[in-house]
Amino acid sequence: MDSVIAPTKNTIRFSVPSSAGIFNLKKFTAVSFRYDHRYRRGRSGCLRRAVMDSSNSASSPDMQKPKIVTGPGGYVLEDVPHLSDYIPDLPTYPNPLQDNPAYSVVKQYFVHVDDTVPQKIVVHKDGPRGVHFRRAGPRQRVYFDSDEVHACIVTCGGLCPGLNTVIREIVCGLYHMYGVKKVLGIDGGYRGFYAKNTVHLDPKVVNDIHKRGGTILGTSRGGHDTSKIVDSIQDRGINQVYIIGGDGTQGGAAVIFEEIRRRGLKVSVVGIPKTIDNDIPVIDKSFGFDTAVEEAQRAINAAHVEADSIENGIGLVKLMGRYSGFIAMYATLASRDVDCCLIPESPFYLEGPGGLFEYIEKRLKENGHMVIVIAEGAGQELLSESIQSMTLKDASGNKLLQDVGLWISQRIKVCHMDSTWNISMTYPTYMIRAIPSNASDNVYCTLLAQSAVHGAMAGYTGFTSGLVNGRQTYIPFYRIIEKRNSVVITDRMWARLLSSTNQPSFLCLKDSIEDTGDEEQSNQLLANGHCGEEDSLISKI
Repeated sequence: MDSVIAPTKNTIRFSVPSSAGIFNLKKFTAVSFRYDHRYRRGRSGCLRRAVMDSSNSASSPDMQKPKIVTGPGGYVLEDVPHLSDYIPDLPTYPNPLQDNPAYSVVKQYFVHVDDTVPQKIVVHKDGPRGVHFRRAGPRQRVYFDSDEVHACIVTCGGLCPGLNTVIREIVCGLYHMYGVKKVLGIDGGYRGFYAKNTVHLDPKVVNDIHKRGGTILGTSRGGHDTSKIVDSIQDRGINQVYIIGGDGTQGGAAVIFEEIRRRGLKVSVVGIPKTIDNDIPVIDKSFGFDTAVEEAQRAINAAHVEADSIENGIGLVKLMGRYSGFIAMYATLASRDVDCCLIPESPFYLEGPGGLFEYIEKRLKENGHMVIVIAEGAGQELLSESIQSMTLKDASGNKLLQDVGLWISQRIKVCHMDSTWNISMTYPTYMIRAIPSNASDNVYCTLLAQSAVHGAMAGYTGFTSGLVNGRQTYIPFYRIIEKRNSVVITDRMWARLLSSTNQPSFLCLKDSIEDTGDEEQSNQLLANGHCGEEDSLISKI
C-alpha cells in the first residue's frame, strides 16, 4: 500500500512504497525532496564539470534534491535514495541471510526500518533532536536476486592503508552472505571503466590481499568522464558499483549515480570514504587513519633519537595533511616527544616575539634538542610571500603544494648561520601510505564493506557507508562532499595538544575571535558547543 503526503510549501507530493523502508508516517509530519546547493560544492575541478554535465542532461525536476524526512522535536532524517524512488514495481526477494548459519545466533537478523543514528550525540534537554542518518545493516527484503548481481569495485585517488582490506571484504561479503559470484575489479581508477581493464575477483583471489599495502586494482587521479563510465557500466551489465575514494572520488560517484538515475537503470552506486588525512565530514574517522597515526609516531620517535644525539639537534618531521592537520595532531599527542606541531588550520610566523624561531631558541636552551612536526599544508601562505606562488594542480584538481619542511629548514640555516643548530629532516609520507592497515583499521574496513554490501542489496543507492557516533550509517553523497573536515583550533582537542607540547598558539584569543567573525559565537564554542565534534573523534580513536 502506498502512502501519500499532501503537498505543503516545502513539500512535494510523492508516493512511498512500503517496501522501500520509509518510516511509519504517523511518526513524521513531512517527507520532501529539497534542492540543496551544497551539492555543487565539491572541491575538484572534474567534479564541478561532471555536475554541470549531469545537470544539463537531467530530465526530472527531482534530480539532485535531498531526500528529507522531518518529525516531531526537530527530528530531521537526511535519507538516501532508493531504487524504488525512480523505478516502479521492482520485485523484492527474501534476504538470503535468514538461511545463513553465521547469522543463526543473532536475535534480530535485520535492522528495523525506523532505526536512525543522530549526527550529534551531545544535545541540550530542550534542544531539537537534530539531523539523523539511516542506520546501516541487512534488511528483511532485498531488491536483487543473488544470481543476477554483477558487481564491480574501483579504487581512486592516493594510497591509504586498508584499501585491500575493503576490497577483500566487499568480495567476501557478497560471496558468503548473499551468494554473489560475479564481482569485477576495475583496474586503474575511474579511467579503467573505459580503458577495458578489469580483474575477476572471488574469495580465493582476494584471500591474502589485506596483508599487503596499496591496492591490487591500481588507482589513479582524475579520468572522470561520466557518460563513458555509465556507458561502460551499462554495456557490461553491472548493477552494483562500489567506489572507494576521497571527497573528489565521492563527488564523482554522486554524478555517476545521477546519470544512472536519469537513464532509469537498476544500478546501486555505493561509496566508501577513503582519505588518509581524515578530512571527510560527518563520519567519525576514515579508515587508515589509525594506521597512519601509528606509523607517524614511529617516524617521530626516530627523529627524536636523531635530535637527542647531537648538540642543539632539531628533528623536523613532515606528515600528510594538505588542508587538515589531524594526522600531525594525533601523532603529536600519541608520541609525547614533540615540542611543536604546525598544521594548516593554525597560522604561525617565524620571526619576532612569540614566533617559531624564538620558541626554538628557548627549547634548545632548556632541553638541548627539540622535535617539530609539520603537516604538508602548513605555512603555505608564508611560502607564497617568499617564493613565487605556483598555480599548478594535479589530475584531481588539488593545488600542488610547496615543500614547507625544506623551506623552514633553509630559513633556519640562513637566519641562524652563526648558531650551532643542527637540523635533520624526516619525510615518512610514502612509507605511511603504503603499509597494510593495523588491527583497528582492519576491523573498521570490514564493517564499512559489509555495511555497503547490505545497503546495495537492500536497494539503496547514491550513498556513502560511514561511521557516525560509533554506528554504521548510510550518508547521502551531498553531505560527504559539501565541505572539508578540519581541526578546530578553538576546540578542546587543540588545547590539549598545546598543553601537551607547551608550544605557543601563535594566535592570541582576540585573533581567534576575529577569525570566527563573531565574538559571542566564539565564546560559546570555547565553552561548550563545538568541542563535541573533536571529543567525539578522540573517543572513537
